[in-house]
Amino acid sequence: MKIAVIMGSASDWDVMAPCCTTLDEFGVPYEKKVLSAHRNPGPLADYVASLKDKGCEVVIAGAGGAAHLPGVIAAQTTLPVIGIPVKSKALNGLDSLLSIAQMPSGIPVATMAIDGSKNAALYAVSILALSDSALSQKLQQFREEQSQKVLNTII
Repeated sequence: MKIAVIMGSASDWDVMAPCCTTLDEFGVPYEKKVLSAHRNPGPLADYVASLKDKGCEVVIAGAGGAAHLPGVIAAQTTLPVIGIPVKSKALNGLDSLLSIAQMPSGIPVATMAIDGSKNAALYAVSILALSDSALSQKLQQFREEQSQKVLNTII
């Protein structure tokens, strides 16, 4: 497993699914879990502590509302953590975005757009591609294909 994909609730799956689909498309091994920073702090801490031994290199964490999950994870590991704010009913995800983006100095979390799990996967792939030439080539090909799709768009 290269990437841990963690969501705070099973209800976050619809937002997190594009992340996993993208990782599948790049052939990057990952493990997905539902663990809450508030409702499962002990099991979450145990899981985070086990990640390096499992070969994990990047953590992607999505949560809504107060969205403490990515920050709590980042506080417990030196692995890169990518946070995905999940759109909430109360404040349309702004609460989640600010909770993840406003981390204190010294505990960084890379923050994606609200519901931006595909970009989280692509960011994680770009991190892994720094030391994996085959993955780097796949990422370059993906970017070139994206460019061609735009150039080939007919209106």
